[in-house]
Amino acid sequence: MRCPFCLSDDDRVIDSRSGDDGATIRRRRECLGCRRRFTTYERVERQTLTVVKKRGDRAPFDRDKIRRGLAKACWKRPVTEDDIERVVSSLEAELYGSYEGDVPSRVIGERLMELLKDLDQVAYVRFASVYREFKDVHDFVDELEPILNEANRAEG
Repeated sequence: MRCPFCLSDDDRVIDSRSGDDGATIRRRRECLGCRRRFTTYERVERQTLTVVKKRGDRAPFDRDKIRRGLAKACWKRPVTEDDIERVVSSLEAELYGSYEGDVPSRVIGERLMELLKDLDQVAYVRFASVYREFKDVHDFVDELEPILNEANRAEG
């Protein structure tokens, strides 16, 4: 591992821990050249998943793109980076457990909406508005109606 400060490739591992999601290892390292410390994360290299878009074009699965989309939906909401990382890791584990190559983008979008609905309903509606390409306020109302009905049943 190259030191991000002096670019030396001589370091030692000070501490190793399992990441929050159990699929990563966090390693604390010390560069033997400049003595500065840095953190690395290791994750199992998996077969690459390919996302098949609505129009049939393909793109490699990109967990960072999903994280960015969730961060936009959760902007100014009481959702932490750790919450977003848990959603991304959960989705990624499900996809790698269920698919070996091609994954329809519809599966990813629908599953993200399910996970967001449990995490934050405002973020869920924001995400749904982009994912389902809402055209007007009626689309919002149609999406909110089941949530409101469920809330009314829970109250009454």
